[in-house]
Amino acid sequence: MDQAIKKAGITKEQLSAIAFTRGPGLMGSLLVGVSFAKGFARSLGIPLIDVNHLQGHVMAHFIKDEEGSHIPPLPFLCLLVSGGNSQIVKVNAYNDMEVLGQTIDDAAGEAIDKCSKVMGLGYPGGPIIDRLARQGNPKAFHFAEPNIPDLDYSFSGLKTSFLYSLQKWVADDPDFIEHHKEDIAASLEWTIVDILMKKLKKAVKQTGIKHVAVAGGVSANNGLRNAFYDAEKRYGWTIYIPKFSYTTDNAAMIGIVGYYKFLDKQFCPIDAPAFSKVTFK
Repeated sequence: MDQAIKKAGITKEQLSAIAFTRGPGLMGSLLVGVSFAKGFARSLGIPLIDVNHLQGHVMAHFIKDEEGSHIPPLPFLCLLVSGGNSQIVKVNAYNDMEVLGQTIDDAAGEAIDKCSKVMGLGYPGGPIIDRLARQGNPKAFHFAEPNIPDLDYSFSGLKTSFLYSLQKWVADDPDFIEHHKEDIAASLEWTIVDILMKKLKKAVKQTGIKHVAVAGGVSANNGLRNAFYDAEKRYGWTIYIPKFSYTTDNAAMIGIVGYYKFLDKQFCPIDAPAFSKVTFK
């Protein structure tokens, strides 16, 4: 905070409010941030603004910087994909977001991380799988895709299919993963992106909204970004993809929500608790 204030060229006495992530997320981490925000705001006598972490990811598209901004008009659809969340959200306003579909088990990012771990590639798996996939054949191997109704997602079946396939291949050739890791990564990435995009296309068709954004950590994935570019050409969508620096968890996305809530004077009480459960509230 001290470095941020110095970089902004201001003093702490010039601050108008403190925006902080209230949840969802890991409770231990949230408690540290919430406690600091409350203490800092109280010491300065300024209001607190609680921000939903997921809302922050969606609103990253409204951050304006020196490179210019491509801001989606309201309403728009947003595919929110991260290590803990996979949702299709209809954004009517910064404070009015409707979840049209979401994962019923694992999130896309979580599935990638777990599959990477099974391959012995390390954690977090997203950047590793992304890098390897660029060098592989996405059609080399086939993994099961779930058949979930409506706009909800499921990635547990894919994870199981991936594990059983890997066990079979390694039983026949102990060095199979090392010899085919690029093709395995590319095939895994292609399957996950295909699952995500099929539901998103369905949501566009159902709502008639062709302004479509992507947000969250997995939106940094090149395969998913390329699928968005392809959909723009093929289906006439207008797409919105955030800068890489705004895809992962960052302070700017919390700040932009805090800015809009400050304009509406939507402050929170000093005793507002952190929450870990995935929700829009």
